[in-house]
Amino acid sequence: MNYSSEVLAQVRRIGEYLISRGWTITAAESCTGGLFCGALTAVAGSSAWFNQGLVTYSNNAKTRWVSVPEATLQSHGAVSRATVESMATGAMAATGADVAVTISGIAGPDGAVADKPVGTVWIAVASADGGVGATLHQFDGDRQSVRIQAVEAALRATLLRVENTVGPG
Repeated sequence: MNYSSEVLAQVRRIGEYLISRGWTITAAESCTGGLFCGALTAVAGSSAWFNQGLVTYSNNAKTRWVSVPEATLQSHGAVSRATVESMATGAMAATGADVAVTISGIAGPDGAVADKPVGTVWIAVASADGGVGATLHQFDGDRQSVRIQAVEAALRATLLRVENTVGPG
């Protein structure tokens, strides 16, 4: 995939902040299916700060690989604040990374429910010194457009988190 110059610039800035602290990043993705990790690794030298990524598309993968409790999935669903926050803390624990980014949503064209239409995406970013926070997004467009917008939003959220909690020096 070809990433925009803006996306690549954000990735470079994320990498610079992580390197300045000797930190690594991981991701657990659902609806984006690895596109976020693809953006991170599109920049040369990312092996210095990118730990690993997981595509936890199914609920089983979320419980098995990033320790999302089944009760959370049953109570809140895969596309929820509780799930992405749990994915983020679970991804950090599973990989030993200092920052974790998680994405879960409904890219469409199927999968929508009354309170979660197509384009609903939750993104969480956790850091070793800053806790975990999640944001809800509602994107428009077809499946690919929703996925790309989710990656772009996740990069913005990641950059904001590392600028505010990791900061150079």
